[in-house]
Amino acid sequence: MGNLGETLMEELNCETVFSIGGIEFAESVVVTWIIMAVVVLASILLTRNLKVEHPGRGQLMLEYAVTWLQGIGKGIVGEEGEQYAAYLTSVLIYLGIANLIGILGFKPPTKDLNVTAALAIMSIILIEVAGIRKKGAKRWLKSFTEPVALVTPINILELFIKPLSLCMRLFGNVLGAYVIMKLIESICKVGLPVVFSLYFDLFDGLIQAYVFVFLTGLFIKEAVE
Repeated sequence: MGNLGETLMEELNCETVFSIGGIEFAESVVVTWIIMAVVVLASILLTRNLKVEHPGRGQLMLEYAVTWLQGIGKGIVGEEGEQYAAYLTSVLIYLGIANLIGILGFKPPTKDLNVTAALAIMSIILIEVAGIRKKGAKRWLKSFTEPVALVTPINILELFIKPLSLCMRLFGNVLGAYVIMKLIESICKVGLPVVFSLYFDLFDGLIQAYVFVFLTGLFIKEAVE
């Protein structure tokens, strides 16, 4: 258990990979850059030579995958929030890869509280901007006094609770899965960790990505109603 505690503390520490001009770049940032580079490169390679007529099987599969991913975001936010579906799709792709990248030996960026906090702040800003664009600044401010003025402090507090909830849920679940896997590995070195890895490293990682996007989309839909 002592070794587990030390290992856990190492995971919580955000290591600096390199620094330029006194600016330090954490491992989570570098891994995020790698994910971005892979996604951009894959997008360029997969979208070359697209055809309007007589598309090949590969293009049809790509179009189906893109339509399916976009449909997830659109299905959550509805017609009124459809313009924000692209953001949800982008976050879903990033989180899906980030939560699974540990299988390749990288430390998932979502184990860094700074990463999940940044994603939560981005999401809450988008949520409030969506509400202002839909209702106007005056109606948006008035919404804090609804249904009665007495609940205004609670509605204001909710502005801080939402991003905190998004941040800690994602961070806690990803880190919790890591702790459980380490406990299993300390009990049994062979066989059992492989079975549980299929759940915690694959299924749970994708589920947490979807939950984050689902809640963000739900808040956006709430804001534009």
